[in-house]
Amino acid sequence: MDRRKFMAGCVGLPLLTQASGVQAQAGLSKMIFPFAAGAGGDTLCRLIAQEMAPAMQRTIVVENRTGGDGLIGIKAVKGASPDGSMVLVTTGPTMYLLPMVEATPSFDTAKDFMPVSLLARFEFALVIGPGVDAADFKGFVAWLKAHPDKTSFGVPSNGTIPHFMGSKLEKDLGIPLTRVPYRGSAPILNDLVGGHVSFGITTLADALPQHRAKGVKIIAAASAERSPFAPEVPTLKESGIDLVADAWYGMWLPAGSPLEFAAKLGAAASAALAKPEVKEKLTAIGLIPVGSNAEGLTKELAANTAFWQPIVKATGYKIEN
Repeated sequence: MDRRKFMAGCVGLPLLTQASGVQAQAGLSKMIFPFAAGAGGDTLCRLIAQEMAPAMQRTIVVENRTGGDGLIGIKAVKGASPDGSMVLVTTGPTMYLLPMVEATPSFDTAKDFMPVSLLARFEFALVIGPGVDAADFKGFVAWLKAHPDKTSFGVPSNGTIPHFMGSKLEKDLGIPLTRVPYRGSAPILNDLVGGHVSFGITTLADALPQHRAKGVKIIAAASAERSPFAPEVPTLKESGIDLVADAWYGMWLPAGSPLEFAAKLGAAASAALAKPEVKEKLTAIGLIPVGSNAEGLTKELAANTAFWQPIVKATGYKIEN
């Protein structure tokens, strides 16, 4: 859940205490991102932290707490005091998939966190290597059926949306597929070019440079509509597969945080995402700025949970704690 580097420094503003009758206004200082620096989500955090700081009247520092496929950072915010000192920005899939796949869930999204705002969307794509003789998704399916010994595909990690997209494709197509987990999109794309796997499921933004250079071919996007970054590529739904699997970043506070503070935080995030210069920088790295309120984030999470739960359950996949 990976991208070209763009680092925007955080604004240094005085940390001001705001009166609200609760400790929560005493200092939002850390925006926890549970993945590595330099990727798209990290860039998103640094951009909005910079823009939100004046509206929140405080310094906002982005902190990367990596590990456990996002769990380290998520649990840090779960256990934080609801005093505004920590806010979580992570992918939607980490918040609804991890509780599904852990044998003993480490957190309950609804009970342990307060929703703030949907932030930005990104897209997944099905990508084939040069060894696959297919011009489109239909041709790709025909090729798979003709080459049952070459049905291996790469995913950025186990237990992710691409993992379960592969499971659904296998069921819908009726073709046995062999999943190969990698650490991110880059090695998948390298192995596609080298012919070590036949296809991959990655973020569309990661595959786009190689697609444009003719090294690999994106044959379907998993979004609800054609991607603004590759409008020539049909969606999976257009290709006959009833699957929409776009993903997104959201913002949460620890449960028990003041509603007034959460609303102000969400408004500041949405205002930051609406700025033309922020939109330009995010779309340059394949993110689609959204912005919402707590209700919008809650609805998005509920819809994704309802869609993926039966798919994940059918695979029987579990992570042992």
